[in-house]
Amino acid sequence: MKICFLVWSPDISGGTNVILEHATRLKDYGNDVTIVTESAVTESDVDWFKGANLLKWKTYDDVENEVFDLAFATWWRTVFYLKRVKSSRYAYFVQSIESKFYSEDEVVLRNLIEQTYSLELDIVTEATWIAEYLSSRYHQDVHLVKNGIRKEFFNTEIVPTEARIDGKVRVLVEGPLNVSFKNTELAVALANESDADEVWLLTSTPIGSYEGVDRLFSRVPISKVGEIYSSCDVIVKLSTVEGMFGPPLECFHCGGTSVSYDVTGYDEYIENEVNGLVSFSRDNSDIVSKINRLVSEPELLASLKEKAIETANKWPTWEESSLQFEEACKRIISESELKQNIDSIGVKADLMFSTYEAHISTPRGQVINLGIKGAVVQRLRLRSPKLFSVLTKIRNRIKSN
Repeated sequence: MKICFLVWSPDISGGTNVILEHATRLKDYGNDVTIVTESAVTESDVDWFKGANLLKWKTYDDVENEVFDLAFATWWRTVFYLKRVKSSRYAYFVQSIESKFYSEDEVVLRNLIEQTYSLELDIVTEATWIAEYLSSRYHQDVHLVKNGIRKEFFNTEIVPTEARIDGKVRVLVEGPLNVSFKNTELAVALANESDADEVWLLTSTPIGSYEGVDRLFSRVPISKVGEIYSSCDVIVKLSTVEGMFGPPLECFHCGGTSVSYDVTGYDEYIENEVNGLVSFSRDNSDIVSKINRLVSEPELLASLKEKAIETANKWPTWEESSLQFEEACKRIISESELKQNIDSIGVKADLMFSTYEAHISTPRGQVINLGIKGAVVQRLRLRSPKLFSVLTKIRNRIKSN
């Protein structure tokens, strides 16, 4: 099969990591795989993922005369670029309901993203809750392929960055900074309010220091992340929206447990009071209380860790997951009964996006619940992702100094 994935940015992120896990294996299985981006990608852009440099990385201009068997949109924005790619079938790899990433005040943007799920695209997703959402809301037939785990990188035999200490509890907070629905900053603050002995921070954000943490790890290659998990007793992850809630599961594989909200996707593998602690109230004091329980009740901590390892042992590898993904691709190409016309899909997508563009271009006095700053930032992120990424990195470096 000749397959391409339309990717918005090659920067390190959970979503891009999942795409590359599948793409590299699809290539190993004998498929012709291309990653398509708006701007040219260099080896240094993807050196965080081993094997990514062996894939074909091309721009939309580069693939103008190619014809694929299957073209995947990934992040919602790439749906609007499908018309620039020639393919026998078009699909959408939905890793979350991405409208939920944005503030409820951004009604037009959230509606735009929701509309992408209604287009005539074959859909593959990674989480049960997403499949149920798309099926019930848009009556879409969805191929469910749960993410795998790199068991060679996440297991209980890994040599930790720093050994756990009996009688002490080391908390790990994981996530990017300045992303509202990830709540990374809040997790650090609440961990510091607790009785935890140490607080570590693992982030994809390029920073050199962060107040209130005992150790900081920034932009760590996935092959080294397990060493950090293996050093910590509990991961505190307070995202309000996730697709497949990956980091706690990775921590489970390394002998830790978790404290989290009842975020979308948590119930794929987290059982409250069995292998982790879940806050259904999402109250700050509840999070602090749950961390304190792990400090004051070592038997509970040990039990949760034991059950977390049992959960991890039952979870599939990436090899198993990607074989299922390949099978889903084959079924889409050979069996899908969904009628597709890329010209029609492109027209609908353009109409959707032009409505949003008109909204963010409206003079300030006519904009409801959308500030000028927010509109400018949103336009920059949509139109110039590479520039947006560079400026964000500069801002974060300034903040960390």
